[in-house]
Amino acid sequence: MIPFLDLKSINTQYRQELIDAATRVIDSGWYIQGQELKAFEQEFADYCGTTHCIGVANGLDALTLTLRAWKELGKLQEGDEVIVTANTYIASILAITENRLKAVLVEPDAATYNLCPVKTAAAITSKTKAIVAVHLYGQLAPMPEIMALADQHQLLVLEDSAQAHGAEINGKKAGNWGHASGFSFYPGKNLGALGDAGAVTTSDDELAQTIRALGNYGSHKKYENLYQGVNSRLDEMQAAMLRVKLKHLDAETQRRKEIAHAYAQGINNPALMQPIGPNTTLDTLTAHVLHLYVIRSTARAALQAHLAAAGVQTLIHYPIPPHQQQAYAHWQAQSYPLTEAIHQQVLSLPISPVMSDTDVQQVIAACNAFQAG
Repeated sequence: MIPFLDLKSINTQYRQELIDAATRVIDSGWYIQGQELKAFEQEFADYCGTTHCIGVANGLDALTLTLRAWKELGKLQEGDEVIVTANTYIASILAITENRLKAVLVEPDAATYNLCPVKTAAAITSKTKAIVAVHLYGQLAPMPEIMALADQHQLLVLEDSAQAHGAEINGKKAGNWGHASGFSFYPGKNLGALGDAGAVTTSDDELAQTIRALGNYGSHKKYENLYQGVNSRLDEMQAAMLRVKLKHLDAETQRRKEIAHAYAQGINNPALMQPIGPNTTLDTLTAHVLHLYVIRSTARAALQAHLAAAGVQTLIHYPIPPHQQQAYAHWQAQSYPLTEAIHQQVLSLPISPVMSDTDVQQVIAACNAFQAG
């Protein structure tokens, strides 16, 4: 069976580097908010092109604390509307509602599954104060258009870059387009820790200082608390692991792009809709870092069973849209036809950077052998 994502093999490549990093932390005697975190924050800020990176416990906290900080700074208040795509992973919405803000769901672009500037513009009201731009599956949302729209209406933009480490448009990376960005370093991400971890990137000094305090019990100075904060800190061990993994991120991304390119050229089954076209070149594939290679089929269950029988493990990202989750039962009467179709049809193929060319060809052959009827 070709695994969907072989994390053990991915990390085995860097086994000695990871052991050396862990040893360095153990021997330091300093395990929270030490030199490893400081170094990673600077390295990741430099990578994204921002002034600040603030390490936090996970990707959800990165989004939640950023919105909370804007409330503390008086830029948002309870009840303000925040636009977000209806087909995102639920974390993007949890961060909004946790802050007692109103999530306004909009249908995505049918081709990219990301924010559509036209639909976003139509959703703006006098109560709209922010946009959460989700870079779903690793593809950057149309940030030049979104930022122009935000500037026109004086809106805050928070990037959800949990799946898009290193994606760029015109040389500008995810995490450096909006006023702030939340990243997840969950182990399965393109830049994955060996446990939960996250970060916020921004070039806003005041925002960075506020987020850092909020994630440290609301304290900017030991035993002095400006806010009723929380404990959300990226620990030294995970920061050290991430420093190792960051050095190899671009090479792993390149391999993901090579696999995607092979899929796009090799899979010719008309029953399957692909995320990129067969004429896409590796040189132009910069806005998408292929965290997931998501195809669509109206016969998804049969396709998934067929691929499993052919030795290919697949996953569904995601089977139930947020507005149909019990957590948001008050939205269940609402209808988002495109979002619902996406969640009923999407299937993610393996795209691990440690896949062999033989593995890739096996996936292609299995996809082409599928008969929807």
